[in-house]
Amino acid sequence: MTSIEILPLIALVAMFVIATFFPINIGILGFIGAFVVGAFLLGYDDKEILAEFPSSIVLTIIGVTYFFGMAKKNGTIDLLVNACIRGVRGRVTIVPWVFFFCASVLTALGTFSPAAVALISPAAMSFAARTRMSPLVMGIMTINGAHAGAFSPISVSGVLVRDIVESSGLTIAPWTLFFASYGINLLLSVLTVVGYAVLARVRNLEFSATGSSAGIDSDGGGSALSTPTAGPGGTPAGESSSGGGTQVLIRTPRTEVVTDHDVQPVTGVQKLTLVLIAAVLVLVLVLHMPISFVAIAAGAILAFTDLSKQSEAIAGISWSTVLLVAGMVTYISLMEEIGTIDHLAEMAITIGAPLLVAVVLCYVIGVTSAFASSTALLTAVIPLALPLLQTGALPVVGVVAALAISATVVDVSPFSTNGALVLANAQNIERPRFYRQLLLNAGIVVAIAPALCWLVLVAVPTLV
Repeated sequence: MTSIEILPLIALVAMFVIATFFPINIGILGFIGAFVVGAFLLGYDDKEILAEFPSSIVLTIIGVTYFFGMAKKNGTIDLLVNACIRGVRGRVTIVPWVFFFCASVLTALGTFSPAAVALISPAAMSFAARTRMSPLVMGIMTINGAHAGAFSPISVSGVLVRDIVESSGLTIAPWTLFFASYGINLLLSVLTVVGYAVLARVRNLEFSATGSSAGIDSDGGGSALSTPTAGPGGTPAGESSSGGGTQVLIRTPRTEVVTDHDVQPVTGVQKLTLVLIAAVLVLVLVLHMPISFVAIAAGAILAFTDLSKQSEAIAGISWSTVLLVAGMVTYISLMEEIGTIDHLAEMAITIGAPLLVAVVLCYVIGVTSAFASSTALLTAVIPLALPLLQTGALPVVGVVAALAISATVVDVSPFSTNGALVLANAQNIERPRFYRQLLLNAGIVVAIAPALCWLVLVAVPTLV
């Protein structure tokens, strides 16, 4: 490799390091790098640099987060989650899987996994506290559920991965990618429950793997999304009602139970939102229309139900993700123009057998993703595998799915957004102790998950 090819690679590593230790969006660094590489190494003007701008992906992120952000604001998302929880009617061992399913549905519909975890984790961790279920197991299942649906044909991550692969002339079956992700995350959740159940029995742990029905109301409502109980004088529980001094917010361990008699009637706006969600699914999955324009149109229709909150709806768009993806994809595309990606791929191929190259890439993206952005890593690492896939030695969908899942499944780390959300919502357990549990579990996942993805999705299909 020449110095012209090496310098952008060093800059890419520096971007990840800077974004890991400083609160700077890596997309900003990507745009700066794209300008430096394009203008000074390739001699491009601004129009030629921006020709690599991923407009379709950006529009998808804007449309999906705009529409589903308003669905969250008007209570439709909470309505769906609570309906699923009430459906099990007191069967405690099923409720964790309901949370898994709810999180997977949210992400499959286009919600970002951190947003899905933010919606589900308060109810999930409250339920775990009331049933003496391990908060670690519940947190893992919530995060795994969010990851399970994260690569659906209409999700942002699914669209991103397919766009990267198809831009190289390869094809990938979107549903195969989705079911591969769902299957691996479901398997990891089963292994988590079984493993903790065995450990709890052997070591007589404080919490159980699936919880106990003691503490759940007899009508079977279970813990669900709700507002805090009002204290004396209408003050929310945990807040000081005094007029002066510093108010202290205390997280109370008890959360109100949503039961049949607590169910609020479905509003007209929520009914409209449900119809629009169904319409989006039909138009995208059946008629194959672009999710970006369809979601924006659905959001525009929903906007007329409350025009006074449009500034909040626009602010709810995941602009940080837009910036991250746009900057990184633009920079990686210019690295491909220089030839850096092709040379790295050729060097990876010289490691030896294609299967060995695949497992190395899975561990590289898995270990790095525990500390850095999974989305950014997908844009950087998947292109490295494309020349290998073009040889036909390995299954395209298997390798891509293994890399994508390895990048996201390690987000149980407390350093990630998802892990931090679970940690923040934990109840009836000391935070430092729970932090250490999440950290230990993340280490186990980093050690096992990439190998599992490689074995199930790459090695077995290749050798059989």
